[in-house]
Amino acid sequence: MPSTLGAAIQASASALGAERTRVEVAVSNLANAESTKGPNGEPYRRRDVLLESTPGSGFDNALGQAVGVRVKGVVEDTAAFKRRYEPGHPDADAEGWVALPNVDSAEEMVDLLSASRAYQANLTAINIIRDMVQKALELGR
Repeated sequence: MPSTLGAAIQASASALGAERTRVEVAVSNLANAESTKGPNGEPYRRRDVLLESTPGSGFDNALGQAVGVRVKGVVEDTAAFKRRYEPGHPDADAEGWVALPNVDSAEEMVDLLSASRAYQANLTAINIIRDMVQKALELGR
């Protein structure tokens, strides 16, 4: 297999893992959008995935070209918590305000949709490359 095809498969395969992590984090954010108290006593903090490019090998590396992506880390959003006036809530303060997670459900749905579409696009790219290699092998017979 020529190195170009190998690099393309490597890039798409690495993106599959990164997009899967993005989906998992978005789902976690959505699931905890109303969690007012975690183990540390504070509301849930939104998490976000940091991605970085991975260097290529051989000739690609000599040219400084990236061949993939990986998760650099998952970080907590430090934005202020939302507040809602709900005096009857068990986690309300003395004035009746409840601190809520800094999660915007609409934003998380967009992130989830974006990650799932990127995952599907990379899976399609791998399948196209596989089909091209199979056709080339059939022609060589």
